[in-house]
Amino acid sequence: PHFLYNTLDTMSSIAQVRHCDEVSHLCQSLSNIFRYSLDMKNPFSTVAKEIVHLKNYIYVMDVRMRDHVAYEFDIDDEVLKDTVPRICVQPLVENALYHGIKNKRGGGCIVLRGYEDRNGLVFEVEDDGIGMDEAELATVRAKLTLEPEEELAPIGSGGFGLHNVAQRIQMYYGDQAEILVESEKNIGTCFKVYLGNQKKS
Repeated sequence: PHFLYNTLDTMSSIAQVRHCDEVSHLCQSLSNIFRYSLDMKNPFSTVAKEIVHLKNYIYVMDVRMRDHVAYEFDIDDEVLKDTVPRICVQPLVENALYHGIKNKRGGGCIVLRGYEDRNGLVFEVEDDGIGMDEAELATVRAKLTLEPEEELAPIGSGGFGLHNVAQRIQMYYGDQAEILVESEKNIGTCFKVYLGNQKKS
C-alpha cells in the first residue's frame, strides 16, 4: 500500500508542477481513497471521515465518467462525530450511481442525508434514477437479508457492495441495525440505513 500511496503522491506532484491540475487532484483523491479503504487498524470511523471519503470517491467518478450527476448533502452537525463502520455509506452511493442514475438520460441527482431519530443514527441515500419494479426490488431486498453462508447471484448481477454493508452492520449492531429500500420505476430509489444509538468519537 505505501508504494501505491507514494507513487500516486509523486504523480500528483509532477502533474502540479506541469500545471495539470485535474490530474493532480485525481491522484490525490485516489490516494486518499486507498489510504482510507486499506486502513485495517480500526473497522470503525466517524461520519465526518466517511463524508470526506465519499467526496473523494465522487470526484474520481466525476472525472472518470463525465456524468452530469448532482450530489446533495444534508448531514446534521450533531452526527458528524458518531462512530460508524468504515465504508458503510460509499457503497450505497455507488449503487445509486451505477443502478439508478447511469442508465437515465440527462443525468440525475443523489441526495445523502444523515440524522438521528429516537432510535439512533439514520443514513438515507436517495436518487431520482430509473428506479425498480417489484421483481427487481424483491431481488435487492433479498441481497440485504442473505445470511453469510448463502450464495449471492453471479458477479454480473451486482449487489456485493450492498450485501457487504448489510452483513457488517448486522455483525456489529445485531437487531439494532437494518437497511430498508423503497423504489418506484422511473421515479427513483431510496435506501435507509439504521445503525441504532452511536458512540461519539
